[in-house]
Amino acid sequence: MRLDKYLKVSRLIKRRTIANEACDAGKISVNDKVARASYEVKIGDIIEIKLAKTVKVKVLNIAEVVRKETANDLFEIL
Repeated sequence: MRLDKYLKVSRLIKRRTIANEACDAGKISVNDKVARASYEVKIGDIIEIKLAKTVKVKVLNIAEVVRKETANDLFEIL
């Protein structure tokens, strides 16, 4: 799954366009490397989001469609 879509589905970022712009601006890194929106997210990746505040999460699961209540099961905050 693309990084921008994963950020939207997991509800780490509200909209996919905002996730895409954050990737283009270099504010999203995966495994300590700046990542593009087209990066293929894998289980075990460490994603760091530097927007209003810095959030670091570990990818636990990948799913195309997730309900709001279960979105937190996709990642673990580090």
